[in-house]
Amino acid sequence: MRKVFVNIVLILAVFMTGFVSAQTDSDLYSHVVKPRARIIIDNDFCGDPDGLYQLVQHILSPSVEIKAIIGSHLYSGGFYGVPGTAKQSCVEVNELLKVMKISRKIPVLLGAESGLIDLKTPSISEGSKLIVDEAMKDDKTPLFVVCGAGLTTIASAYLLEPKIAERVHLVWIGGPEYATLAMAPPQGRALEYNLGIDIQAAQVIFNSSDIPLWQVPRNVYRQALFSYSEIYSRLNDKGSIGKYLIQKLDNLLVRAKRSLGEAYVLGDSPLVLLTSLQSAWEIDPSSSNYVIMQAPHVNAKGLYEENPQGRKIRVYTQIDNRLMWEDLVSKLAIKNSKNKTK
Repeated sequence: MRKVFVNIVLILAVFMTGFVSAQTDSDLYSHVVKPRARIIIDNDFCGDPDGLYQLVQHILSPSVEIKAIIGSHLYSGGFYGVPGTAKQSCVEVNELLKVMKISRKIPVLLGAESGLIDLKTPSISEGSKLIVDEAMKDDKTPLFVVCGAGLTTIASAYLLEPKIAERVHLVWIGGPEYATLAMAPPQGRALEYNLGIDIQAAQVIFNSSDIPLWQVPRNVYRQALFSYSEIYSRLNDKGSIGKYLIQKLDNLLVRAKRSLGEAYVLGDSPLVLLTSLQSAWEIDPSSSNYVIMQAPHVNAKGLYEENPQGRKIRVYTQIDNRLMWEDLVSKLAIKNSKNKTK
């Protein structure tokens, strides 16, 4: 009997590999809000700490059910001394979830460790297979894949199963400015950072796929600019989670030799704004502005070219920073208060 019990324990341990103790901490106010959408979060958590701020806020959002967190790769040189690997992204996620001390299990999965080798071959990973599996479920609840970095994983999922385009919405932080909408920042690179992580993946999504796309380009995600003083003063008293987020930003600022100034772009937080903080009726991110455009053709250099045959996509032009920021601060305050009463 003891041998049978041990075998069962071993089987369960294998089954739970890649899962970490977490939850969509919707118990913050689940008595009044239930999930209205499924989301899969894909980000380069090994890089810019803005992804960790976004992840905390999404986990604390009761209106979405997180189906998986995918750690994706960055550039091969890493980010200010931290490896730019999918594996390191998962390490960062697991560390954060331990700090949050929450209980439900969410899959934490590896994305690909490198970009696409061509426009037809998927870079298969745990993450890309999960996207396909979740998209193809017989579930009427809307499914969003939210990406705060390169597009390798979602492009690979599409190449694995093009039918997911009928079953998923992609929200992406990335891409340069559109000439008709905004100017590039002074001394800004023509190749936008996130798009440049995997140009061929961007070509698959923009040029080949018909996945519904909500894009937050560089001129818009740069609007999520907050001073260090407000980040510190508003989060430092919000318990271990707030202190952790400040520490991650401090670590970066020190590694960057204090050269990044006193204001920081939390550029991945619009992923929360556009999925979790939608209006009650006529459900939509109603406090942020967008235009409908034809998807451009992305060329081999990662630059836009006019594409008269491009499908219609939603391109955001302005985000509601007040709602986005105050929601994060308030959720951390509620979470900290609940932790104190336990």
